[in-house]
Amino acid sequence: VQLVESGGGLVQPGGSLRLSCAASGFTFSSYYMNWVRHSPGKGLEWVSRINSGGSSTTYADSVKGRFTISRDNAKNTVYLQMNSLKPEDTAVYYCAARRFGWGSATKDDYDYWGQGTQVTVSS
Repeated sequence: VQLVESGGGLVQPGGSLRLSCAASGFTFSSYYMNWVRHSPGKGLEWVSRINSGGSSTTYADSVKGRFTISRDNAKNTVYLQMNSLKPEDTAVYYCAARRFGWGSATKDDYDYWGQGTQVTVSS
Protein backbone atom coordinates (compact mmCIF):
# COMPACT_ATOMS: atom_id res chain seq x y z
CA VAL A 1 0.00 0.00 0.00
CA GLN A 2 1.24 3.45 -0.90
CA LEU A 3 -0.05 7.00 -0.62
CA VAL A 4 2.31 9.44 -2.33
CA GLU A 5 1.68 13.17 -1.94
CA SER A 6 3.09 15.81 -4.26
CA GLY A 7 2.61 19.46 -5.16
CA GLY A 8 3.88 21.17 -2.04
CA GLY A 9 6.30 24.06 -2.06
CA LEU A 10 6.91 27.67 -1.13
CA VAL A 11 4.17 30.17 -2.00
CA GLN A 12 3.47 33.79 -1.08
CA PRO A 13 0.46 34.73 1.05
CA GLY A 14 -2.63 34.90 -1.13
CA GLY A 15 -1.24 32.36 -3.56
CA SER A 16 -2.44 28.91 -4.58
CA LEU A 17 -1.17 25.35 -4.62
CA ARG A 18 -2.69 22.06 -5.72
CA LEU A 19 -1.71 18.96 -3.81
CA SER A 20 -2.09 15.46 -5.25
CA CYS A 21 -2.06 12.08 -3.56
CA ALA A 22 -1.61 8.96 -5.68
CA ALA A 23 -2.83 5.73 -4.10
CA SER A 24 -1.91 2.14 -4.85
CA GLY A 25 -2.20 -1.28 -3.28
CA PHE A 26 -5.78 -1.03 -2.05
CA THR A 27 -9.27 -0.45 -3.44
CA PHE A 28 -9.09 3.34 -3.55
CA SER A 29 -12.70 3.82 -4.65
CA SER A 30 -13.97 2.11 -1.48
CA TYR A 31 -12.24 4.49 0.94
CA TYR A 32 -12.99 7.90 2.30
CA MET A 33 -9.97 10.12 1.72
CA ASN A 34 -8.76 12.86 4.02
CA TRP A 35 -6.14 15.55 4.17
CA VAL A 36 -4.50 16.14 7.55
CA ARG A 37 -1.76 18.65 8.28
CA HIS A 38 0.91 18.96 10.92
CA SER A 39 2.62 22.13 12.01
CA PRO A 40 5.09 22.37 14.90
CA GLY A 41 2.98 24.77 16.92
CA LYS A 42 -0.41 23.11 16.43
CA GLY A 43 0.15 19.39 16.08
CA LEU A 44 -2.08 17.37 13.78
CA GLU A 45 -5.12 19.11 12.32
CA TRP A 46 -7.73 17.45 10.15
CA VAL A 47 -8.32 19.57 7.02
CA SER A 48 -10.83 17.93 4.71
CA ARG A 49 -12.61 14.70 3.82
CA ILE A 50 -14.28 13.30 0.70
CA ASN A 51 -16.48 10.25 0.55
CA SER A 52 -15.67 7.23 -1.57
CA GLY A 53 -17.76 8.32 -4.56
CA GLY A 54 -16.74 11.96 -4.41
CA SER A 55 -20.26 13.31 -3.84
CA SER A 56 -19.78 14.58 -0.29
CA THR A 57 -17.04 16.81 1.12
CA THR A 58 -16.39 18.38 4.51
CA TYR A 59 -13.85 20.94 5.67
CA ALA A 60 -12.34 22.31 8.82
CA ASP A 61 -13.57 25.82 9.61
CA SER A 62 -10.02 27.11 9.20
CA VAL A 63 -9.97 26.25 5.47
CA LYS A 64 -13.64 26.41 4.49
CA GLY A 65 -14.18 28.55 1.42
CA ARG A 66 -10.47 28.50 0.49
CA PHE A 67 -9.66 24.78 0.00
CA THR A 68 -11.38 22.26 -2.26
CA ILE A 69 -10.97 18.49 -2.06
CA SER A 70 -11.70 16.27 -5.05
CA ARG A 71 -10.88 12.80 -6.29
CA ASP A 72 -10.53 10.86 -9.50
CA ASN A 73 -11.24 7.20 -8.85
CA ALA A 74 -10.14 6.24 -12.36
CA LYS A 75 -6.68 7.61 -11.52
CA ASN A 76 -6.66 6.55 -7.84
CA THR A 77 -5.83 10.12 -6.91
CA VAL A 78 -7.18 12.67 -4.45
CA TYR A 79 -6.48 16.40 -4.74
CA LEU A 80 -6.50 19.44 -2.50
CA GLN A 81 -6.79 22.79 -4.24
CA MET A 82 -5.61 25.48 -1.84
CA ASN A 83 -6.39 29.13 -2.61
CA SER A 84 -5.89 32.37 -0.67
CA LEU A 85 -3.13 30.74 1.32
CA LYS A 86 -2.12 32.23 4.65
CA PRO A 87 1.08 31.87 6.69
CA GLU A 88 -0.86 29.78 9.21
CA ASP A 89 -1.47 27.18 6.48
CA THR A 90 2.24 26.33 6.64
CA ALA A 91 2.48 22.63 7.51
CA VAL A 92 3.28 19.18 6.27
CA TYR A 93 0.17 17.91 4.48
CA TYR A 94 -0.69 14.22 4.61
CA CYS A 95 -3.33 12.28 2.77
CA ALA A 96 -4.97 9.48 4.72
CA ALA A 97 -7.45 6.73 3.87
CA ARG A 98 -10.23 5.53 6.10
CA ARG A 99 -12.76 2.85 5.23
CA PHE A 100 -15.54 4.50 7.22
CA GLY A 101 -16.03 7.38 9.60
CA TRP A 102 -15.62 11.09 9.88
CA GLY A 103 -12.41 13.03 9.59
CA SER A 104 -9.98 12.73 12.47
CA ALA A 105 -6.77 14.34 13.66
CA THR A 106 -5.61 11.05 15.14
CA LYS A 107 -3.26 9.07 12.91
CA ASP A 108 -4.31 5.73 14.39
CA ASP A 109 -7.88 6.30 13.17
CA TYR A 110 -6.74 5.85 9.57
CA ASP A 111 -6.05 2.67 7.67
CA TYR A 112 -3.36 4.20 5.43
CA TRP A 113 -1.22 7.32 5.73
CA GLY A 114 1.13 9.03 3.26
CA GLN A 115 4.65 10.42 3.77
CA GLY A 116 3.57 14.06 3.52
CA THR A 117 4.43 17.11 1.44
CA GLN A 118 5.67 20.42 2.87
CA VAL A 119 3.68 23.59 2.22
CA THR A 120 5.30 26.87 3.25
CA VAL A 121 3.41 30.15 2.96
CA SER A 122 5.75 33.09 3.36
CA SER A 123 6.72 36.34 1.72
